[in-house]
Amino acid sequence: MQKNFKLSNPIHFLALGFGSGLIKPAPGTWGTLIAIPVYLGLLLLVPPSSIYYLITILVSFTVGVYICGKAAKDVGVHDHGAIVWDEIVGYLVTMTFFVPTLTNLALGFVLFRLFDILKPWPIKLLDKHVHGGFGIMVDDLLAGVFAWLCLFAITQQFGLSGVEIVLW
Repeated sequence: MQKNFKLSNPIHFLALGFGSGLIKPAPGTWGTLIAIPVYLGLLLLVPPSSIYYLITILVSFTVGVYICGKAAKDVGVHDHGAIVWDEIVGYLVTMTFFVPTLTNLALGFVLFRLFDILKPWPIKLLDKHVHGGFGIMVDDLLAGVFAWLCLFAITQQFGLSGVEIVLW
């Protein structure tokens, strides 16, 4: 029997992307949209080219494995569409090392959504065969890596403000 999410539950609140995953249609798109201000807010604390940004992604992924798995278990549906913490982390991966220009923000958004929706191999393989909180998170992590590679290629090809790698 499927139960309902409770936004008053901090685990559900985070797993649902601060409630954005409850917006219909396309909760994954809304979750990725909420990732943009999360990303910009994170940049107030750490640059996207710092080791601290990478640590934040690692911590967000690890926390996501727990909160997404717990929220899915609580409502009795694996990878419920309203669970969008994975989209937030996937977008943060997409934007790693990138200068936060409007063009990069928009391209990163579109590319991440494209890979998250289409799920080319091996993303689809992970999505189908890896379960639990890790399964919910890992396909979006890989979609973020694919989107990052494409964003890198596009910024290099068209001479856009691209990556800035300064790890300290």
